[in-house]
Amino acid sequence: MLARKSIIPEEYVLARIAAENLRKPRIRDRLPKARFIAKTGACNLAHKNIREQGRFLQDIFTTLVDLKWRHTLVIFTMSFLCSWLLFAIMWWLVAFAHGDIYAYMEKSGMEKSALDSTVCVTNVRSFTSAFLFSIEVQVTIGFGGRMMTEECPLAITVLILQNIVGLIINAVMLGCIFMKTAQAHRRAETLIFSRHAVIAVRNGKLCFMFRVGDLRKSMIISASVRIQVVKKTTTPEGEVVPIHQLDIPVDNPIESNNIFLVAPLIICHVIDKRSPLYDISATDLANQDLEVIVILEGVVETTGITTQARTSYIAEEIQWGHRFVSIVTEEEGVYSVDYSKFGNTVKVAAPRCSARELDEKPSILIQTLQKSELSHQNSLRKRNSMRRNNSMRRNNSIRRNNSSLIVPKVQFMTPEGNQNTSES
Repeated sequence: MLARKSIIPEEYVLARIAAENLRKPRIRDRLPKARFIAKTGACNLAHKNIREQGRFLQDIFTTLVDLKWRHTLVIFTMSFLCSWLLFAIMWWLVAFAHGDIYAYMEKSGMEKSALDSTVCVTNVRSFTSAFLFSIEVQVTIGFGGRMMTEECPLAITVLILQNIVGLIINAVMLGCIFMKTAQAHRRAETLIFSRHAVIAVRNGKLCFMFRVGDLRKSMIISASVRIQVVKKTTTPEGEVVPIHQLDIPVDNPIESNNIFLVAPLIICHVIDKRSPLYDISATDLANQDLEVIVILEGVVETTGITTQARTSYIAEEIQWGHRFVSIVTEEEGVYSVDYSKFGNTVKVAAPRCSARELDEKPSILIQTLQKSELSHQNSLRKRNSMRRNNSMRRNNSIRRNNSSLIVPKVQFMTPEGNQNTSES
């Protein structure tokens, strides 16, 4: 009605009706992309429907080492308790078969002291005393209240058997605890990788780069880096390969593949014809279903154990046209490393095309560098002009302030009509 009387424009009414009837967009949470290697180095793989579970018991030592700490401690505690209870039952049966329990029940006073030379184990009167004697034998406490005699060869056999079983349990427990505390992945906790990888131009070539460092002063001997690309591919016959692994060569000026990891290093891979990234441009990278896995291996200097650190980079974690900032400086004759800037990057000029297009048209790199130089010069001009303008405004404001502070001249009229001018 209002629109017909031209009180409210018809265009406004239609636009408002359309806006009210417009459905709100449905916001769907984007599921995180599955990756084979997590950023912490753990393998993101679940084993299901394993029917032959007995294979794990064939290598019981490795199974115990792979268990969690709480499970390992529960197993060892139960093994000690079970062994003590088992041999306590055996000691009680030996005393019961030899008649020691009835002899202690019937005799009293001075007669009990005479029985100590005829029983198998002295002062074993009940199952509780047999359990205490079992603990004393296996743990070699030896309080002195209960001890063996020469009357029972069977008791001597049980004593030897319990000592052997106790030594085996102690050896397995100490070995598992040592292996769990000295595992190779513990040393890998101080081997760090940059959160993101970058692709930039180095020596006229597009390069895939990431940074690796060691937080400890003890070095990793014979450290080497391997890079693999894992992606889902389909063969010409139609077979789907979910985990297709491709090795990536690492650009190392040394003939061997070892690196000297005394300070954080930038590992570089030149994207050439051998690289699986050769046909990928900056636009295609966001749509690629690939994962770059990085593996650092070496020998721990202090323990001599081989360790391995792993990480991976998916397409969203690869920054095109960036470069890592320098974090190593020389201060008073000592090289200093600033780990607060370990993963920091800066934007640099880099062509957005693939490495194949860059090899076919080298002029693209020259044009990109020229555009970057021009933009840099323009930014410098704008910065200089802004500085000049700011300085001119500052000078003008200072002049205005100074002019406001000037004292005005005052004229006085005398009775004779003379004018005296003075400044107050």
